[in-house]
Amino acid sequence: MKFKSLWKLLCLAVLCLPLMACAGAGAYQIPEAFVDIQQKIPDVLLDIRYYGEHNFLGERVDGYRAPKCILTKEAAEALVKVQKDLAPYSMTLKIYDCYRPQRAVDHFVRWAKEIDNTKTMKEFYPTVDKRNLFKDGYIDSRSGHSRGSTVDLTIIPLPAPAQESYISGQKLSECYLPAGQRFGDNSLDMGTGFDCFHELSHTENKNIWQQQKINRLLLKSLMEKHGFRNYDKEWWHYTLKNEPFPETYFNFVIE
Repeated sequence: MKFKSLWKLLCLAVLCLPLMACAGAGAYQIPEAFVDIQQKIPDVLLDIRYYGEHNFLGERVDGYRAPKCILTKEAAEALVKVQKDLAPYSMTLKIYDCYRPQRAVDHFVRWAKEIDNTKTMKEFYPTVDKRNLFKDGYIDSRSGHSRGSTVDLTIIPLPAPAQESYISGQKLSECYLPAGQRFGDNSLDMGTGFDCFHELSHTENKNIWQQQKINRLLLKSLMEKHGFRNYDKEWWHYTLKNEPFPETYFNFVIE
């Protein structure tokens, strides 16, 4: 009798497996309120840093299964307008990060607590004590990116200059050095590299060169014109002012 009951349970489990698989897959689908930016701006350039190893963690971040930019439809439509303003001047947007799953933010937090893991310090936070990343506001347990209407981006002249390739384990250079000395990004010179934990990354820092100020002002003016606001400590970071999910932190993966 016990054997028959066990057999029934096993059979029921086998029958349920396909349903469980479908339920798991469905949990990772993009919500209807979101869109892949390349569906709206096919010619936008992507350099999704958390999909690869060239970021301050030095490894792919949890939740990034594909190098895609996912945004709320409202944020995507606003970016379409920015791109249209750039097009007549032979320029285009280049995006580093968009929607960021909460699991990715959790990965950031775990990494920040690994005090001895400093393999990327030379490039991304050369003047910052890793023990102070939370106190100094570089890392937090929540990110506006997880609400789906925040984007990290820059401007590229067209035709796009060659982009330096990152090779795992390569010699690193400080992100605040002049353009010819830091990692080679093919964007307009904004004064620092992306995700540079340094005061020179502050959007209105007065110690950057005149052309760098002009380049930042161009990006800021266009983004503000179409409804975004800048985070003043990161020249690359913009959030849609009227974001549709101001209190919701999503966790679906990017794939």
